[in-house]
Amino acid sequence: MARQHGQDLVGEVLAVLAGPEGRSDPYPHYERLRGLGPAALGPDGTLVATGYRVCAALLRDHRLGKTPERLLSGAGYADWLDRPSLRMMFTSMLMVNPPAHTRLRRLVSGAFTPRRVAALRPAVERRVAELCEQVAGQTDFVSTFAFPLPVAVIGEMLGVPAADRPMFQSLVRDWSMVLEVLSPLAVDQADAAAVQIRDYLDALAAQRRAHPKDDLISALVGGADDGDRLNDEELATTAALLLAAGFETTTGLLANGLLALLTYPDQARRLRERPELAQSAVDEMLRYDSPAQMVVSRGAAADLHVADLTLVPGQRIIALVGAANRDPEMFSEPDRLRLDRTEAAPLSFGGGIHYCLGAPLAHLEAEIAFPALLSRFTHLDLAGTPVRRDGSVLRGCSALPVTAQWGCDRERACGTVSARARFGRRLLRRAALQLPVSQHDTYQQAEQSRSGIICTDDAGGLLRCSAQSDLREHVLRDGREPPAVL
Repeated sequence: MARQHGQDLVGEVLAVLAGPEGRSDPYPHYERLRGLGPAALGPDGTLVATGYRVCAALLRDHRLGKTPERLLSGAGYADWLDRPSLRMMFTSMLMVNPPAHTRLRRLVSGAFTPRRVAALRPAVERRVAELCEQVAGQTDFVSTFAFPLPVAVIGEMLGVPAADRPMFQSLVRDWSMVLEVLSPLAVDQADAAAVQIRDYLDALAAQRRAHPKDDLISALVGGADDGDRLNDEELATTAALLLAAGFETTTGLLANGLLALLTYPDQARRLRERPELAQSAVDEMLRYDSPAQMVVSRGAAADLHVADLTLVPGQRIIALVGAANRDPEMFSEPDRLRLDRTEAAPLSFGGGIHYCLGAPLAHLEAEIAFPALLSRFTHLDLAGTPVRRDGSVLRGCSALPVTAQWGCDRERACGTVSARARFGRRLLRRAALQLPVSQHDTYQQAEQSRSGIICTDDAGGLLRCSAQSDLREHVLRDGREPPAVL
């Protein structure tokens, strides 16, 4: 009777997680499962793991393989190799086993090097600074920051021209929905998106074969030193997977992370005052509200014993990494955000041979983004109710309305604003009121530009003033300080 109750509870919770209530907040439902132990069986024999140690063991055991064909055939897609979206997703590096996975991972890792990731830091910092300006005021954080940043970064890395990058938001979301939903409508939409993505990437790869550049597509086209290289289908599939991972996972990390900081203003204040905590802070955001909530489509080819569990061939396995990241046996106060936490590493990027290849890049973007946002804006608040994206595998927001204001953080910030910073802000206010900038006889005009106020003197000298600059480099042509009062 107790076993039947446990199986019924697992089935009930999995159904809730797939619906609006589970998307809104899955964590209370994970706790219901945790009451059954670190792993439990569902009515159909599915093994559902919530414990950290069990999930980690399942993710890292190389004897467990990916079994997408079983999932797809069971959902009515015996012809899945003929469906563009299913073929592109489920033959990718994410879903194949050794030796095919070993070969693909080696070829991609040879191009996706730490050096290439590290070289992106200046570009990430520049893009973050630009996007901070878009966030100012009241806006949707997802559309103005959380999506544009990773799309710019992975687009830059792959070599996708800037003008083409925005179109991939809807295309990648429609395609990646096959990880969540396999209804005929969802797969039809995913097929249409997959065809567009594949055709675009095929054309881009052809351009790079003819005219290589210093980007990832060119490196993938070039192949490895031993002469092995991706064929056309493998190259398009791999590039599409990198796009999807770059968009969806990092967008989720940024949106979930900011929402967590807004929920715990004391932790936001800590990171603002101690930006050197950025690395551990990002790890904690990944733990607290992971952009990847579960890993599915793994199974045993023979009877196996993993973490005191007996697995049988054909058995479906679900590792709820979102639950594992809040396991009270591994984390003190697991439901609280603590940016200086030094406990176990989160399982958000998976483990073993399928550990996320782009994890260092996502981490880099978040490490730069959060301190910059908190430094740029002294007041960050929710401006409405967050809207959670559809699906239970990936967790994020489709909309996150925020209000962002820059200004004095009382004693600390106001006491250190330089005279030149005050000068710049007065210029901004005067220009907005269309008043004379100054009685100083060398200034003739002030005009607003996209990044601030441009002040031009009668000799043609140029002074750019913007609210985010303290104007240290900007002095008058003859070296005098700006006027103290305007």
